[in-house]
Amino acid sequence: MAPQGNTGAGAEAELPEYAGHYRLESCLGSGGMGVVHLARSTSGMKLAVKVVHAEFAKDPEFRGRFRQEVAAARRVSGAFTAPVVDADPEAERPWMATQFIPGPTLSEHVKRNGPMAPAELRRLMAGLAEALRDIHRVGVVHRDLKPSNVLLADDGPRVIDFGISRPKDSELRTETGKLIGTPPFMAPEQFRRPREVGPAADVFALGSVLVHAATGRGPFDSDSPYVVAYQVVHDEPDLTGVPENLAPLMLRCLAKEPEDRPTPDELMRELRSVAASYDTQAFIPAQRTGDVPRSEPREPESDEPGKRRAGGLGGKRAALAALALVLVASGALVSARLLGGDGGGDTSSRGGNSPTAEAEFRAWVSKPVAAGGGMPHCSYGAEELVCGQAGVVFALDPADGSLLWRHSDGTSSRSRPPQVAAGLVQPLPDDARRLVALDPSSGKERWQGTGSAYSGLQRAGGMLLLTGADGTVTGVDGASGTTKWKHRIPGQSSPQFAAFDGSPLAYAANTTDDLHTVVTAVDPVTGDVRWDARLKGELKPVGAAGGSVYFLAGDDASGGTKAVVRYTPGSKTVRRMPLPVPRYGVRACVYGDVVYLVAGGGSLDAVDLGARRQLWHLETSVSRGSAPAADGSRVYVTAADGRLLAVDARKGTLLGQTKPRLGSNSGVVIGSLPQPVLAHSHIYATAPDGTVFSVDARDPAGW
Repeated sequence: MAPQGNTGAGAEAELPEYAGHYRLESCLGSGGMGVVHLARSTSGMKLAVKVVHAEFAKDPEFRGRFRQEVAAARRVSGAFTAPVVDADPEAERPWMATQFIPGPTLSEHVKRNGPMAPAELRRLMAGLAEALRDIHRVGVVHRDLKPSNVLLADDGPRVIDFGISRPKDSELRTETGKLIGTPPFMAPEQFRRPREVGPAADVFALGSVLVHAATGRGPFDSDSPYVVAYQVVHDEPDLTGVPENLAPLMLRCLAKEPEDRPTPDELMRELRSVAASYDTQAFIPAQRTGDVPRSEPREPESDEPGKRRAGGLGGKRAALAALALVLVASGALVSARLLGGDGGGDTSSRGGNSPTAEAEFRAWVSKPVAAGGGMPHCSYGAEELVCGQAGVVFALDPADGSLLWRHSDGTSSRSRPPQVAAGLVQPLPDDARRLVALDPSSGKERWQGTGSAYSGLQRAGGMLLLTGADGTVTGVDGASGTTKWKHRIPGQSSPQFAAFDGSPLAYAANTTDDLHTVVTAVDPVTGDVRWDARLKGELKPVGAAGGSVYFLAGDDASGGTKAVVRYTPGSKTVRRMPLPVPRYGVRACVYGDVVYLVAGGGSLDAVDLGARRQLWHLETSVSRGSAPAADGSRVYVTAADGRLLAVDARKGTLLGQTKPRLGSNSGVVIGSLPQPVLAHSHIYATAPDGTVFSVDARDPAGW
C-alpha cells in the first residue's frame, strides 16, 4: 500500500505506512494533534490508530501531553470507551491504537438526522452517565466531553479522546490565558478556576451534550467563544425543545456550582424514576437505514424449550438419553471451575464423572439467540451451561449444545454471566434494577425483587450482596430472595465486593489517599467481618486460594499493573512480585500459587508467588483477551475475534486455537469479553457472532 496523502492540519507530504507493526489502511480523520487511521491487527481486528503530526513529535511538551493521553485512555479502557490495544508514545511519530468503533459521532448523527427522539435521548443519557461513572471511578476527569467525542455504537455510546483529561488530583498545567476545552461544552469552573476542575465538570458537559442531542444546538449558543464563556458562567441555559420529563435532570447537570450537580450514579437512579418505560437496550443509529434489519430474539419454531425439562427428557435430549443412559443416570458432568471470575458457582454435582460421558463427548457449536444479540456470557452449574445475552437468559445441554430453556426479561448483564447458586439460576443485572432467580430445570421465575436503590451487586456463595448509595450493604438469600442482614461494613465507605471459587468470603478493597488499600473480608451469610488489613499500594483482588488472597498492584501515575501481591491473613504476611514492565488493561485468574495475567495487546504472563519468580511471558496474536481460565496444565483465553487459545501453563507455549468467529459483527466492539468455562475435560467459550461452542481440553492441537 502506498503512503497516503494528508488532508488535515499539520500537513506532511506523506503519511506513514505503518505505526509499530500495524499497517495503516486509510485515513479516518485529521485534527490538530494528528491523523486517525483505520488499521488491522494480525488477527484482522479493525483498529483506529492515532499518529501524531511530525511537527508536534519534535516538541517535548507535546510528547508529554500525548503520554498523558495514552495513560488516561489505558486507565479508563472498558465497556464505555474505545479500549487501548497498543501504543508507543516514545516512537519517532508517537501513536496509539484503539479498537475501531463503527458508527457515527453524536455530532454527525444530529447533523444528518436532526434531534433525537425522547426514547433515544434517554438511552444516550443513561449510557453516557454509565461511561462517566466508570471514567471517574478510576480517578480520571475527561474535561472535553462534547458531541464529536461521543461515538454511537450499536450497543451504546462510547466516550473517546482523552487528549486533555487529567487525574482528578493532578496539578493542571496550562498556558496563561489559554482555554483548555471546547467553550460550548465547558463548565463554569473551567473558565473561573481551571485548577479546581473535577468530575462535576464532566457532568455539566453531559448536560450540554444532551441538550445538543435533543435540540440540535447547545444550551449556550453564540458564534463567539467569548460570548459563550460569559453565558456559561452567568446565564441560565436555554432548554427550549428538550423533552419535558428530562428537562429537570438536564437543568441539574447544568447547575453553576459543581456541588449542585448530580453524580453519574444519582443521574442513573433518577433516570429510572423518570419513566417506567426506560429502555437500556442498544442505541441503533437512525441513519443506518440501508442495513439489514436485526430481528429480535425469538423462540425456536420447531419446539418448546421451556417444556423440555418440565415434562421429562424429550426431543433431542431424549435421543441422547437413549444413546447414553449412563450419562443421564450418573449426572456425569461435574461442576465447572471459574477461576478469577465474579464468584463461585454451585460446585455440587448430581453424580460422578462417567468414562462413558468422556468417550461420547463431541465438539459442538450452538447459536441459541438470533443475530444481533452480542456475545454470550456463560457459567456452569446444575449440569447445565447457563448463559446471558442482551437481556436473555438461557440454558444449554453441555453434552451437545441443545437449547434447554430460555427466559427473556431484560435482567441479564452485558458483562457478567448468570450463576447457579443456592440451587437457582441467578442473573446479575449491571445496575441491580431488578433481581430474579430462575428454576434451573425450566427457566421459570422462582422469586423476584427490586434492587433499584443499590449501586453495587455481587453474588458470593448462596448470597447476593447489594451496596446502597449510602454505603449500607444488604445480604439477600439467593434461595428465597429474603433479606438476611443489612448494615455498614467498617472501614469501607462504599464497598464493591469480589468473590472467588475456593473461598467462602467476599472481599472489599478501598484505596485511601495515601495509596494504601484497606481490604475487608466479609462472611456473606452473616455480614460479619472475618478479617481486615491495610496493605501498601493500589490493590485489586483477583483471586483466592490456599488461604491467601491475590491482588494486582496498580501504578497510580500510568494506570497500569506493576506487581502481583499475595496476602495471607493467617500469618499476616505479604509477598509482592514486581512485573518487569507495567501491564495495561490486565485481567487475571489464580490457580494454586500462580497468577496468570492477560494484558491489552495480547501479552500473557505467569507469576508464581510461591517460587517468587515470573514463570514465563508470551506475546500472543490477540489484540484484546478475556480473563484467563486455568486448570493447572493449560491456560485458556478468549480473543476479541472469537478465537479460543490454549497455552501450556508450565512453558508458556501456544498449544492450539480455534478459528475466528466474528460473523457479521466484524466491526462491533465487545465491551467485556467472557471468560472461558472449564468443566472437567471440556471447555466452553463464546464468540462475537453469538455462538456458544465446546471443544475437548485434551487436544488443543486438534481444534
